[in-house]
Amino acid sequence: MFRVAIITSSDSGYRGEREDKSGPVIRNIVEENRYEVVYTVLLPDEKDLISAEMKKICDENIADLILTTGGTGFSPRDCMPEATLAIGEKIVPGIPEAMRAYSMQFTKRAMLSRAAAVIRKSTLIINLPGSPKAVTECLEYIITELHHGLEILNEKTSNCARK
Repeated sequence: MFRVAIITSSDSGYRGEREDKSGPVIRNIVEENRYEVVYTVLLPDEKDLISAEMKKICDENIADLILTTGGTGFSPRDCMPEATLAIGEKIVPGIPEAMRAYSMQFTKRAMLSRAAAVIRKSTLIINLPGSPKAVTECLEYIITELHHGLEILNEKTSNCARK
């Protein structure tokens, strides 16, 4: 069972002015797919704070997978991709590309997502959208393949070939 950390980025949520609805959606989806949620946090849209939190989770081996929600749009305070890329050791462009391509079936606005995905140490970090609907669409689309990627990253398997 892989361990998951969920980071929600929202100034209004952090101030208690808005309920985090996407974080619980992520929790439900990953738990339905037999992942264990070991860490959740709601942070303001502050790049250095978000980067430090992700770095801590990775460097202290708290989780195998970090899923973020919020902060991937065009708002002046949105900084999740920048926070993610700042601490990443390897980029994983295929995951956000796949999410955007899949989401384009539902809305052309999916092209406006700036989501990123990276690896730091043995942790995969993926930026998800901020809305519960978009989180559901994207995470349900990629979740089945994440297990194999995490097995490779954590050296539990080495073969990418399908039989």
